[in-house]
Amino acid sequence: MDNNKQDQFYFFFRSTHPLSNWYLRDFVVKGIKFNCNEQFLMFCKAKLFGDEEIAAKILLATDPKDQKALGRLVKGFKGEIWVTKREQYDYIGALHKFQQNPDLAEFLLATGDLELVEASPYDRIWGVGLDAQSPAILHRRLWRGLNLHGKQTQRVRDTLRQPFPEPVL
Repeated sequence: MDNNKQDQFYFFFRSTHPLSNWYLRDFVVKGIKFNCNEQFLMFCKAKLFGDEEIAAKILLATDPKDQKALGRLVKGFKGEIWVTKREQYDYIGALHKFQQNPDLAEFLLATGDLELVEASPYDRIWGVGLDAQSPAILHRRLWRGLNLHGKQTQRVRDTLRQPFPEPVL
């Protein structure tokens, strides 16, 4: 079903936006510190394909642009394998980012039930391939991209809303 109501979407883009994978905010996964979810994603990509050299360089890189560039150099990369893992890695990294930074979790939860849309005109995988000012962005059928990061960030929001289980005594 097509949607043309802007008040049903929450658009985000740019590294300065808290929902962005490039937003700089530290979090730790399995004892390893990451400065943003892009670093986590690219590190996971390198580890998935056994490229320890690039994985180490990604951990040393502080700029998400450099981290992404290093991720493109992963030796042994197979797109068909990455496609099966990338969304889960995005979810895991984003979940840790928001769980470990309560102010960011509060920000994410404040988006309510709006559909989260990465309004990147450059990214047709993680975003929708359209700018937030484009009239086409209000029509899901006109999106040029998959919006994978928007979907995984919504999944994180849903997880954060879940009550904690009762302790087992």
